[in-house]
Amino acid sequence: MISDIVVNQRVAYGQALLELGAENADIVVLEADLGKSTMSSLFEEKYPDRFFEMGIAEQNMVSTAAGLSIVGKIPFLSTFAVFASGRAYDQIRQAVSIPSLNVNICGSSSGLSDFGDGATHQAVEDIALMRAIPNMTVFVPADAPETRLMVRTMAGIQGPCYIKINRNDLPILTGGARFEAGEPHVLRQGSDVAIFANGVMLSKALEAAAELESLSVSARVINVGTVKPLKAESVARLCGDCVGVVTAEEHSIVGGLGSAISECLQGRLTKPIQYVGIRDLFGTSARGYTELLDYYGLTGGAVVKAALHVMSMCG
Repeated sequence: MISDIVVNQRVAYGQALLELGAENADIVVLEADLGKSTMSSLFEEKYPDRFFEMGIAEQNMVSTAAGLSIVGKIPFLSTFAVFASGRAYDQIRQAVSIPSLNVNICGSSSGLSDFGDGATHQAVEDIALMRAIPNMTVFVPADAPETRLMVRTMAGIQGPCYIKINRNDLPILTGGARFEAGEPHVLRQGSDVAIFANGVMLSKALEAAAELESLSVSARVINVGTVKPLKAESVARLCGDCVGVVTAEEHSIVGGLGSAISECLQGRLTKPIQYVGIRDLFGTSARGYTELLDYYGLTGGAVVKAALHVMSMCG
């Protein structure tokens, strides 16, 4: 069910850092001159001695976080997703992931959510980049409560983590009632088509399921908050009795959620599958977020179309 209450994931991220900071003196936060946007500024106000402003120097920020982790600190670093995943990729790979350090990376204003700044600021390939790095855990929250739970989970994982944070207010879908790293879970029951979704596209999947019901198609909506690691047995179980599969993500169809679900099903199930995502394109600027989602086909209607196509493939 889609709530009328909307909350910003960035605020949830900042508040979760505050909670962790109060509980554990080893929590430290690093920022690349965007604290008021990523909301790490909340931590800076409360714990200035554990906050490190690195300036517009993302590569140095990652390397510094690696050093802090080596001496027992639990660093969280944040910047826009396009810079976190792209500009600092070499340092993430070499200094953090090869030694599997507990460094937690927040890719803020991810996907198309920074609608005004265009392709240079819109990370539509960050999940593919982070998924490909060994030892990396990758989270994509659907709402603010799930963001909070994921951030708390990240602090306890021995190894690097990446979380993709949306810039805009999003409806409450999960309520924060359940989250287990690596485990997808059902938000809406159905029997014909399994729709795996995350991030902003989870609400679009729920909208689509309601419309499909009016067309006599029963859609099961499954939240995949962890894209890596993803429990393949659970994925197969959750769609095994459905005739087909749809994936929906605010990301390129190359290397993201659709790829992860297909990899899970390989050798386990043979199902027709359709991807709803960005079709190997860069972002662009717009006057509003919804305008971009519509332009790139990231809508409930697109999910409906994909589900109906899957059904037609099954005769």
